[in-house]
Amino acid sequence: MDDHPGGDEVLLSATGKDATNDFEDVGHSDSARDMMEKYYIGEVDPSTVPLKRTYVPPPQARYNPDKISEFVIKILQFLVPLLILGLAFAARHYTKKE
Repeated sequence: MDDHPGGDEVLLSATGKDATNDFEDVGHSDSARDMMEKYYIGEVDPSTVPLKRTYVPPPQARYNPDKISEFVIKILQFLVPLLILGLAFAARHYTKKE
């Protein structure tokens, strides 16, 4: 696998399946085609290839009331310091001697 110019990921992604289309799509050179004869393993029995699965969407997450309380806590973590800062400025403004 280390000798493959395309890297080992390309070979691993084609493992266990018919890689003819992948090989042809890349546009290999004549020397690569000659090397293929040396490394050719055999034909894939089409009856052993699993059928393509249709997409099954994952189940939708259930409503979790705890998420709302987490959201409120995050809002409060942002608003409470701003409120304290505002009160500090208001106290400074009204208690300031002129």
